[in-house]
Amino acid sequence: MNEEARNMLPTVNARIYPRGGLDVLSRAEVARLRDASSGGMHDLLRRCALAVLTSGSASDDPRAAQELYPDFDIQVLQQDRGVRIDLHHAPAMAFVDGEIIRGVAELLFAVVRDLAYTAIELNERDLDTGDAITDAVFGLLRNARVLHPTEPNLVVCWGGHSIGRDEYLYTKQVGYELGLRGLDICTGCGPGAMKGPMKGATIAHAKQRRRTMRYIGITEPGIIAAESPNPIVNHLVIMPDIEKRLEAFVRMGHGIIVFPGGVGTAEEILYLLGILLREENADLPFPLILTGPTAAAPYFEQIDQFLRLTLGEAATSRYEIIVGDPVKAAKRMAAGVRKVKDYRIAQKDSFFFNWAMKVPLEFQKPFVPTHEAMAALDLHHGRKPHALAADLRRAFSGIVAGNVKEDGMRRVEQHGPFEIHGDRDMMDALDGLLRAFVEQRRMKIAGEYRPCYRVVT
Repeated sequence: MNEEARNMLPTVNARIYPRGGLDVLSRAEVARLRDASSGGMHDLLRRCALAVLTSGSASDDPRAAQELYPDFDIQVLQQDRGVRIDLHHAPAMAFVDGEIIRGVAELLFAVVRDLAYTAIELNERDLDTGDAITDAVFGLLRNARVLHPTEPNLVVCWGGHSIGRDEYLYTKQVGYELGLRGLDICTGCGPGAMKGPMKGATIAHAKQRRRTMRYIGITEPGIIAAESPNPIVNHLVIMPDIEKRLEAFVRMGHGIIVFPGGVGTAEEILYLLGILLREENADLPFPLILTGPTAAAPYFEQIDQFLRLTLGEAATSRYEIIVGDPVKAAKRMAAGVRKVKDYRIAQKDSFFFNWAMKVPLEFQKPFVPTHEAMAALDLHHGRKPHALAADLRRAFSGIVAGNVKEDGMRRVEQHGPFEIHGDRDMMDALDGLLRAFVEQRRMKIAGEYRPCYRVVT
């Protein structure tokens, strides 16, 4: 889009007053959100707010919205009557007849709420132990009011933001079947396989006359600008980093369905399998289903072969592949969730947060994908499966950063592609998997993909 077209994009100045979960902020929280210095939160607030104000955007370029709305700004103020948010040159697409769309406003309030909590509460905590990190994840989710002591029914759906039409329709069909069985949906909140299950479930929930439905989107600051929330999300949570986001998924969810996707989806699979393969979690019921349309069978075969080569045959016992059968996938998930319920009752564990799952510190500590850190990953045979899974997860996480996260993209622009080293057969399999993602256009929604990585054997 040229400069003249950009300048013609309609914008709105508005003043809104949040209600319900964001009635008041402390002076310290407001000060941090308004702080535009290098250590302040204002730039992060601005980028996340712009992402939700362009909810439904088809772009996965984190810089696109900022370029389209360079004059956008947001200010948060605490008044006697409560919180006030001032928007300057905000995208007009978020408004109808001068009033902000209610769902967009709720997502905007969630941004302010979570960034304020992170700026004050989490910065004051010592997060050097696994228990402390898990408590921080719990605190953020509780503050977001998404932990409900109801019957287990939350299915996490993972999958790519850049998927084909047939795959998208299949995610809707699975979401529909899940909704008919009274199951709610949690995803990464973006487009593609994150939107489809929610959209399908809305129809099923309406047919079943359900009045309280949860469509939870869990994201993090580095991702939200590239994957703005889809319009169906009615509970948005912004975790501080990808590791806490992943832990939130497995702590809240009662089962996970994985649709076709790219490097982010591979990262999620490796994260969960690395945890489930630990001896402490061997008896923990946690349904994991990989599913897609019939045409996606080769995709899952390649994923399955990669997991067998790297993590061993034991990994295959923790997941089931179902191709071309959304009803079967939903039935198996519903049955798995019932087993989770029975186990939680027997173990006296909560329904709303999976305390029993042991998540090791190596899966919790934030990984910063510098070129040195990526090159130092230990991707060799002979390691315990969960330890190898942890480093493989980091490798995919680094590629995600290089593809769609501002910091990662900047590092690649300055220093060239990340280099990934390891055993030859493992690197050949990794290279083949990544090449398939590129050929199937799973890396980016639009435009020619330039690899941010180089696999070295």
